[in-house]
Amino acid sequence: MDAQMKKGLLDIVVLKVLSIKDSYGYEIVEIVKPIMPISENSLYPVLRRLLKQNCLETYSKEYHSRLRKYYHITDTGKQKIAKFIDQISDVEKIYNYISGDKNE
Repeated sequence: MDAQMKKGLLDIVVLKVLSIKDSYGYEIVEIVKPIMPISENSLYPVLRRLLKQNCLETYSKEYHSRLRKYYHITDTGKQKIAKFIDQISDVEKIYNYISGDKNE
């Protein structure tokens, strides 16, 4: 998959994971892996970008005497998911045109 396309989709997938429940880096990777290839090294830039866009917030919680950083989706993040869903029909039209689907 093209790197730019993957980047945009990965943002949405991570937001969707966090719309279900707050989570931390390793757990997010484990949830996303079956959907699309990801490593912790590729996740953290996504999380930083989404934090910068105000799509996420963080908080710390103690786990085995250490602080673990959790990510929480904001209303802005939820709106980003909704916008993606609204735009998917446009993407489907483009895909159908490119793939030669005669219905479009």
